[in-house]
Amino acid sequence: QNRQAAISVVPSAASLVIKYLKEPPRDRKKVKHVKHSGNLTMDNIIDIARQMRDRSMARELSGTVKEVLGTAQSVGCTVEGKHPHEIIEAVDDNSMEIPSE
Repeated sequence: QNRQAAISVVPSAASLVIKYLKEPPRDRKKVKHVKHSGNLTMDNIIDIARQMRDRSMARELSGTVKEVLGTAQSVGCTVEGKHPHEIIEAVDDNSMEIPSE
């Protein structure tokens, strides 16, 4: 008969990407349209994808990695010095290995 609801909050992919960029917190009232021009490693992207795994609609971890890479593209950062879309294409044609879990 225990009807207590359990709540868990998973942050969005964009907030995780910005957190991994290690930028100082901004004043949301004063600073608008921030350009996030940092650089992430592929390990960071896979870490974010593992945190997002239960919320993602993708069947495999590589699909979730591609979702996070798309978010990194819209945030405006690079991944290992490259544009995130180049890495999405590398994941698609199997030239970049993504672990299965």
